[in-house]
Amino acid sequence: MADMGIRSIVVKKFNHHSDKPTSEEKDTIINRDFEATNINQKWCTDITYINTLRDGWTYLASVMDLYSKKIIGYAFGTSMTAELAVKAVENACLNVKTTEGIILHSDLGSQYTSHEFENFLCSKGIIHSFSRKGNPYDNACIESFHSVLKKEEVNHRKYYDFSVASKAIFEYIESWYNRKRIHSSIDYMTPQAVHEAACMAA
Repeated sequence: MADMGIRSIVVKKFNHHSDKPTSEEKDTIINRDFEATNINQKWCTDITYINTLRDGWTYLASVMDLYSKKIIGYAFGTSMTAELAVKAVENACLNVKTTEGIILHSDLGSQYTSHEFENFLCSKGIIHSFSRKGNPYDNACIESFHSVLKKEEVNHRKYYDFSVASKAIFEYIESWYNRKRIHSSIDYMTPQAVHEAACMAA
């Protein structure tokens, strides 16, 4: 990198400070055990911030399957609400025959501790696991995805508005991250390839 004059991108994280009271401790079922033996056993989810010139902050809620590392559901909006969090998981459930017993891990954000979110998971038979207070590594996989998204896409662009950002995020996830970007943790395969192989073997 030094010989070619290339420097790595250093990301300065945006720290959101909420006036809402912090949530009480809840069950940490996954407890940093991110291993799975098949798809639709363990999922993780989180929300990240993406800035636009005209519309200000926008919000991406993502759901990752921990076996394939595929982003199996996401929702993009202008408000960081429980509805956005639910929509991402709802989209993740679309192509799953049965969601009963899937473990979904999230942080203690108000969106994920809301009655709306908990009621949706209950209706699908999904078991909710939570990060501990002040432990971002408890949800390291989805945090890593959002970091890669910023480094490879968001930090190279200035999005004019929500619509432009939405198209760019869709193209990054569907055309690049899921289908072309290889991962060492899954034997240098793409998330889509691993997911399809698991589906065929089922």
